Amino acid sequence: MIKVLVVDDQVLIRAGLAALLRAAGLEVVGEAADGEEAVGLAAELAPEVILMDIRMPGMNGITAMELILAAARGTPPKVLILTTFDLDEYVYNALRLGASGFLLKDTPPERIISAIRTVAAGDVLLAPAVTKRLIEAFVTPPASAPALDGLTARETEVLRLVGRALSNKEIAERLSVSEGTIKTHLNRLMAKLGLTSRVQAVVLSYDCGLVKPATR
Repeated sequence: MIKVLVVDDQVLIRAGLAALLRAAGLEVVGEAADGEEAVGLAAELAPEVILMDIRMPGMNGITAMELILAAARGTPPKVLILTTFDLDEYVYNALRLGASGFLLKDTPPERIISAIRTVAAGDVLLAPAVTKRLIEAFVTPPASAPALDGLTARETEVLRLVGRALSNKEIAERLSVSEGTIKTHLNRLMAKLGLTSRVQAVVLSYDCGLVKPATR
């Protein structure tokens, strides 16, 4: 049973989400009304997935997520951001810092359940094209490119293609290798760069200038 922590400052939303998850057979280990409470409960209860509201009084969801991920021992929890707007700079920052995806607050109940199960299994929730659109809305030209010196030429190319929203299958076809080989390259480059999710790899590809934002 997947252990979930629900974080939202609005009591009705928080209670409704908790009831929904329990009815679907998920284990709601705790409910938090703000970021500070979320940090404490995450350390105490070790949830596998956290539904995290962004905009809350006091400590916001992004700061809380940073503290939770930094303090995690072993496998860190997967964080699903709850937001009102998909093109939101707060969401971009959350993805950059390691969130596994985001949900709009008007997402249908069955998709919320599916999303939790998806990230608990280790997958990223966002479709690559959605991630790319969000990043292009907020990315700024890098003042100095992050160091990629430790990557091989093939790993750098894989990072560039990930940033262009290609799937592993599409990258494998482009480079005439197997999907397994692409997964190996991706895992190695993420380990070298200290990344924890594919979303962070997409963001980094923009940060370092491998992929240029579309002209708007």
